[in-house]
Amino acid sequence: MPFTPFHFGPGAALHALAPRRISFLAFCAANVVVDIEPLYYMLTHQYPLHRFFHTFVGVSVAIALTVALFIGLQKVAAKVRFIPNLFGWKSLALLPVVIGAVLGGYTHIVLDGLMHGDIRPLAPFSSANPFQGQVSLEALHWFCVYAGGLGLVAAGMRKLMHHRRERKYA
Repeated sequence: MPFTPFHFGPGAALHALAPRRISFLAFCAANVVVDIEPLYYMLTHQYPLHRFFHTFVGVSVAIALTVALFIGLQKVAAKVRFIPNLFGWKSLALLPVVIGAVLGGYTHIVLDGLMHGDIRPLAPFSSANPFQGQVSLEALHWFCVYAGGLGLVAAGMRKLMHHRRERKYA
């Protein structure tokens, strides 16, 4: 599922559970970093598509890269004022970024492990994929869609309640 929005559904739900503790942007960024690998292999017609970054060892490296990217970009943005602050990324604290990246990276491996036969999530220790075939592709996609929908509804309700509280005390 390279660059698929399906991965973002569980991230939206997790963020809705703890919006100040889990960065949705870091969750999504970790997913994109991981999926640069199969994109490269698709474009160069090399198989298998899912390799190092689609293992628990490899995704740990991708998570570290994602966090380092956030830290680096925040330092650059502090010096270069004209960089846009879309979705408030400049003010994200380190812990929510780390938690979002960790959740994004590891859920990516599980979700792709359920779907793709070429993933070896336990490599280099095992070539097994314990996730493959545990649920149908249709069930997996619907889970991601429903999780995303629940996350959006929860975020919308939180925003509405916050707006009502502000009006009440204004």
